[in-house]
Amino acid sequence: MGSDLPGLGPARLWAARKFPYLATGLFGAPVTADPGSGTVSVDRRWRMLADPDLTARWSAAELGSVLVHHVCHLIRDHSGRASALGVGPPESPRWIRAADAEINDDLIPAGLELPGSPVTPADFGAREGKLAEEYFEMLGQARVVPSPSAWFDCGSGADGRHQDGPGDEDGLSDAQADLLRRQVARDVARAGREPGAVPSGLLRWARDVLSPQVDWRRLLAAELRRAVADVAGAADYSYRRPSRRAPSSPAVVLPALRRPVPELAVVCDTSASMTPELLEMALAEVSGLLRGLGLARRLRVLACDTAVGPAQRITKAREVTLFGGGGTNMGAGIAAASALRPRPSVCVVLTDGYTPWPGQAPRGMRVIAGLLGPDAPDAPPWARAVRVTPDHP
Repeated sequence: MGSDLPGLGPARLWAARKFPYLATGLFGAPVTADPGSGTVSVDRRWRMLADPDLTARWSAAELGSVLVHHVCHLIRDHSGRASALGVGPPESPRWIRAADAEINDDLIPAGLELPGSPVTPADFGAREGKLAEEYFEMLGQARVVPSPSAWFDCGSGADGRHQDGPGDEDGLSDAQADLLRRQVARDVARAGREPGAVPSGLLRWARDVLSPQVDWRRLLAAELRRAVADVAGAADYSYRRPSRRAPSSPAVVLPALRRPVPELAVVCDTSASMTPELLEMALAEVSGLLRGLGLARRLRVLACDTAVGPAQRITKAREVTLFGGGGTNMGAGIAAASALRPRPSVCVVLTDGYTPWPGQAPRGMRVIAGLLGPDAPDAPPWARAVRVTPDHP
């Protein structure tokens, strides 16, 4: 296996000039000649292998484009995503086509000059701008499947399936690959400040890497289940009913074990800065989650701006009457919830975050803050915070 690939220098130079925001990845992935392989591939340790007999037929723009294409397999972690999806040997060619479509729908319009017939979403009747996972599903249903290019076998860096070759100690470790991936994301995001300088899909990828989006519904469900389980799992002794062991000790009054059933309350911020649509969406999620836990009949809702309305017992979100529209003080709502009888063990506060908070947590009541909107200020450290973001089509 040779170490030099003819034409590599001009190809890298073309790629770095055409896609300067990918230059860190281009020069961070070593390229080695691999005679007789018949392809250009990349492994999970960021090492590229290229057959010089194949690449000798390509121009600097074509070889540079293939290098860019393979770097995009690496920065988008197609290997890890294939493993997470459970892609096996039979599905590997379909996954690589889907991953290729995810890359090419962005970069071919930006000037990528791939040799052969590169896969695009139009080849199987799909729209552009989707993820490889979506294209993978569509390809499984497509009647017309695009043919692979001459350099189709992209390697373990694209499908996570093939074993890496000799010299596994070479290349980048997982930590080094992650650092390089994040540096490329920063370069892409910086270039994206100029409108039209970076393809939109690549810019979305960079923003997701630098500021990963978490499904707020999952977080909210997890926090509610954790809070309910903590309370429901607690047990204490009570003299309100006799112990089952009382007959064995008639001279002694024994307490019985009591397992409390959680009471919940929701405080809804109804100040003038609130978005009604976002509040309704969040309240519907809370109601649905509690219904799934079998606790919907114990849900009480308090509408609060600076004043607090009477508690409303609800089983569905649409039953809530939201009134207010003045200033905001969620401390008043939390205090009102704590004063309810029976006292709630869990309080969910739905707010845009522009509110004064109590200096410390209320005694005997857990607080989950549902912060509505991506720009909501942080909740106090004693509250469990979940950022609720609007749905986008």
